[in-house]
Amino acid sequence: MDKLDIVLYPDTGLRETCHPIPEMTDALDRLIDEMFYTMYDAPGIGLAAPQVAVQQRLIVVDVSESKDQPIALLNPEILNSAGKITWEEGCLSLPGIYAKVNRPSEILVRGMDRDGNPIEFEAQDLLAVCIQHEIDHLNGTLFIDHLSTLKRTRAIQKFKKEMAQDAN
Repeated sequence: MDKLDIVLYPDTGLRETCHPIPEMTDALDRLIDEMFYTMYDAPGIGLAAPQVAVQQRLIVVDVSESKDQPIALLNPEILNSAGKITWEEGCLSLPGIYAKVNRPSEILVRGMDRDGNPIEFEAQDLLAVCIQHEIDHLNGTLFIDHLSTLKRTRAIQKFKKEMAQDAN
C-alpha cells in the first residue's frame, strides 16, 4: 500500500471546493485505503482528499484510541448541529500548529459509505469536531480560518518559521 504525500499550507488546493463523487469505484476504494494508511502513519485522526491533492468530496476519520473504528464518508454533509464545544485542533496540512476552535458539539451527518450506500448518523464531541474539520477541508476552509485575525496570523507565522527551520 502506498503512503500518500500530505499537501501542506499554503498550497492552493487546500482552498478549493471539492467536486462531488457520483459513484463508488475501485480507484476510490484504493484511495480510501491509502488515505487511512497515510492518516494512521502521520499520525492523525482525520484526513480529507484535498490534503492528498485529490479534489473530491471524501474524508476518512478514526478517533478511537485503538485505531479500529475507521469511517470513510463520500459527499458528507452536516444536516443538523447543536451544542457547543471548544477543542484544541491541529491539522496534518499545518503540522505543529494547534489552536482552540469552537464548533457544535453534536452533528447529524449524511453521506455515502465506502460501499456506495447512503449513511446517516449522529456524532458527538471529538468525532463531531473531527468530521466538521474534515468537511471544512472539502469546502476550502482550514481550522485556522475559525480563529481571530490575530491568532490566525500568529499561527501562520509560527508555521512558516517552523517550516523554514525544518528546511535548514
